[in-house]
Amino acid sequence: MTRFFDSELETFRSSLILMGETSIRQVRDALTALVGADIALADRVIAADDEIDRLEIRIDDEAIRYMNLRAPVATELRLVIVGMKASHDLERVGDEATSIARRAVKLASEPALKPYVDIPRMATIAIEMLRDAMDCFLQVDAEKAIAVIKRDSEVDAINRQLYRELTSFMIENPATISRALELMFISKSIERIADHASNIAEEMVFLAQARDIRHSDGLKKSGDL
Repeated sequence: MTRFFDSELETFRSSLILMGETSIRQVRDALTALVGADIALADRVIAADDEIDRLEIRIDDEAIRYMNLRAPVATELRLVIVGMKASHDLERVGDEATSIARRAVKLASEPALKPYVDIPRMATIAIEMLRDAMDCFLQVDAEKAIAVIKRDSEVDAINRQLYRELTSFMIENPATISRALELMFISKSIERIADHASNIAEEMVFLAQARDIRHSDGLKKSGDL
């Protein structure tokens, strides 16, 4: 295992962890901006999206350079491939955080349609999923990764419930339509963030066990992974 922990791979791994931390911060700040109607914070989230994009490019460059200069063994190659895939998901998480922040700016100038309860609850779960998925990268823990994947259904259920509630608002009072639609889009962004966390967790199972579970939807629903 000595080669696995050489300095180049450690640099690569550190870059991915930094990208994960940055993405999580962006999601957390976007939700704080929404709940607090904090336009200045939302603007900072939007401006910081370029940082995540730069990290994705750096990770790809580090991975390509490593594969060109070394002859990686199977374990190292899995690490590099998984890291590149995870960085793509993290970049998309950053995009969703930016989308939430943009919608938070629009909603800040209007009265809240309803107390922010379900959306922060969804976001808390999605952020926990992201953090746990990134921990799996450090720990190479397949069981923890599978636990992350199973939590995706919690976010889906809250998203469906919120859609039904917001649809009722729009039917009963057309004046709420624009605000309800913005909240629907935000809810969908959080649901996608949870999906990206689940994708990362699936890659961590591959890293730990060299087992591809990406299309095992029926198995995941039954818990038999």
